[in-house]
Amino acid sequence: MEVRVEIVRLELAETFVISRESQDWADVVHVMVRHDGVVGRGEGAPIERYEETASSALAFVERHADLVGDDPFALEEIGARLAEIPGEQAAKAALDGALHDLQGKLLGVPARRVLGLPCEGPPTSWTVWLGDPDDMARRAERAASRFRRLKLKVGGGDGLDVERVRSVRGVTDLPLQVDVNEWWSLDEALEACGELAALGVQYVEQPLRQGDPAGAELRRHSPVPIYVDEDCHTLTDVASCAEIAHGITIKLAKSGGIREAIRMAHAGRALGLGVMLGCMIESGLGIAAGCVVAPLCDHVDLDGNLLLAHDPAPGPVLRDGVQVPSEEPGLGCG
Repeated sequence: MEVRVEIVRLELAETFVISRESQDWADVVHVMVRHDGVVGRGEGAPIERYEETASSALAFVERHADLVGDDPFALEEIGARLAEIPGEQAAKAALDGALHDLQGKLLGVPARRVLGLPCEGPPTSWTVWLGDPDDMARRAERAASRFRRLKLKVGGGDGLDVERVRSVRGVTDLPLQVDVNEWWSLDEALEACGELAALGVQYVEQPLRQGDPAGAELRRHSPVPIYVDEDCHTLTDVASCAEIAHGITIKLAKSGGIREAIRMAHAGRALGLGVMLGCMIESGLGIAAGCVVAPLCDHVDLDGNLLLAHDPAPGPVLRDGVQVPSEEPGLGCG
């Protein structure tokens, strides 16, 4: 198979703010895999927190393109070869997505049908990025007409996180989810979770730092389910996450693609964990890969393409709050 890769810059419609950073654009990698005259495409969104960049992802694909071999259906063998090389999960996700897209196109069916999965997952949440309480409430109120779930980014470090959620609750009855991005201590988390439970928050995502030894204690005492994101990357992390959380957050940029994400979802279910599927800032191509996994999940946050000023690879369509994938072959993004 012939493999090509390029960096694509995604411009945001508005500045996106979380506890760690703010950004106006994101660079992703697009991988093209050609076989028998058919081209499969996949996207990877590198996460700088894990020392991955678009440049490092591009270099990984260029250096290891030969590992995909000649059989686009040999995903187990291809995945095993790529897994021997540590890191660069976004690059692996782009290759995995391209292969799933290629399979669907070769067979003339959507990628989800190759895997025997349903079409639609749960409604996607819309991310209300970090701001002052009144500003977040205004933005949440505007989003409430299009979406059926809201995820609130907190972790302002100013003692106003609960007030942020309370202000949003004052303008909408939609289910609320809270993402702290590792910004609370155990004491802060225990105090906040008690108040968030009274506000009807569905779950709190990654309140403590990755690897914080207090995770198990928070899990025992929190009245709100705790989900972990930064603590959960691949299948090997799922069992330990069951000790510190009630649910896991899967992202293809961390797992290395659709195949590993499906394994993680099933493992989480087997351990009695809730399963949430998240995303980075991605185009429709990256979100389309997420849509394949979404039906296996309890919660879905696939709004990365909806944050863009222009989507260079549209595919899924937001319908009644659900990211509905295209019925075109493969991932359905051309």
